Amino acid sequence: MMRSSRLDLSFPAGDDDLLDEVLKEIAAALLHADVNVRYVSELRSNVKKRVLLESDASGVNKRKLIQKAVVEELVRLVSTDKKPYKLEKGKVNIIMFVGLQGSGKTTTCTKYAHYYNRKGWKTALVCADTFRAGAFDQLKQNASKVRIPFYGDYNETDPVRIAEEGVELFKKEKYDLIIVDTSGRHKQEQALFDEMKQVAEVVQPNDTIFIMDSHIGQACYDQARAFREVVDIGSVIITKLDGHAKGGGALSAVSATNSPIIFLGTGEHFDEFQPFDAQSFVSRLLGMGDLKGLFQTITEAMPLDKQPELLNKISKGRFSLRDLYEQFQNLQKMGPMSQIMQMIPGMSNLMPAGAEKEGVKRIKRFMVIMDSMTDAELDCDVQLNDTRKMRIARGAGSSIIEVNLLVE
Repeated sequence: MMRSSRLDLSFPAGDDDLLDEVLKEIAAALLHADVNVRYVSELRSNVKKRVLLESDASGVNKRKLIQKAVVEELVRLVSTDKKPYKLEKGKVNIIMFVGLQGSGKTTTCTKYAHYYNRKGWKTALVCADTFRAGAFDQLKQNASKVRIPFYGDYNETDPVRIAEEGVELFKKEKYDLIIVDTSGRHKQEQALFDEMKQVAEVVQPNDTIFIMDSHIGQACYDQARAFREVVDIGSVIITKLDGHAKGGGALSAVSATNSPIIFLGTGEHFDEFQPFDAQSFVSRLLGMGDLKGLFQTITEAMPLDKQPELLNKISKGRFSLRDLYEQFQNLQKMGPMSQIMQMIPGMSNLMPAGAEKEGVKRIKRFMVIMDSMTDAELDCDVQLNDTRKMRIARGAGSSIIEVNLLVE
């Protein structure tokens, strides 16, 4: 995503001569994030009009005014009036995935299925990708890892037939959510587009989701428009927003398809998948963090009924290693560490991409050490002398130095 260090929204109050310079800096940062030139020009013009109009009011903080205008304009660009399809419990929801080769479509199908499966939906996967060698094996492995049933056929070369048979099978078995993975393609491959259209006609999807790889940036517009001309795209999922990618291409996807973004893929793991929120996305794009998302994540990971008990212990000076272990578990439930760090304002500047991996490794090592402790040691009812530390270190395949680090 956009490196926030490039974007400086400072604007000395009363110095109108610097407005163009600030807008130029903003435009450069947005172009660096692969935002289309046309959108940057439009945004720059709109922000300038708003700032000049609203800055006439007395007592206006121009820095905040520019920041607010930029955020609101970007939110407008990644939003659309079209509402995404809403899954309905008690009926069969058929969702078809389309996208370019290499966009992460098959992995995203599994993430999507896993996301709803954890929320109580009865989900299933259908592999209608007969074009790419290994597509069936990949979906089979992915589905097995998250324990979701799938349908495919090594010997069948007709994707339309596979899609039809798979959907019919899962319909009979009363599945709520049936996800159909189609062959990845490029806009030049007319035969594959015809095939995609035939699959859509046979399975009659409730929603067709376009998968867009954030790495292709501005090139996305033409590709997304080519898909839109063949099938009725209802939603968009942006993939590979792993902290190194630029998010500006998302604007092109929304514009070309006139469809809302519904999810973001932020890594390779199945839990690195989150619902799209325009305000949160733009805040992180600008390096401003996402306190709303952070609060929601913390609340989900740490049950509110247990938090007063923990606060009571801390206030009495009773915070044991067992309590620390529980907090480490809660931290892991919150999701990938890199994802959490992006939500904290300013943290993306302080912690370079990849540095969080070392922090996660350290936490896991500490948890292994605590697994080697007795109940009395975890509850801090006994003194951890050198003999105990040596036994703990041996049991955890660790060293006394690491045990001391944990205790400290």
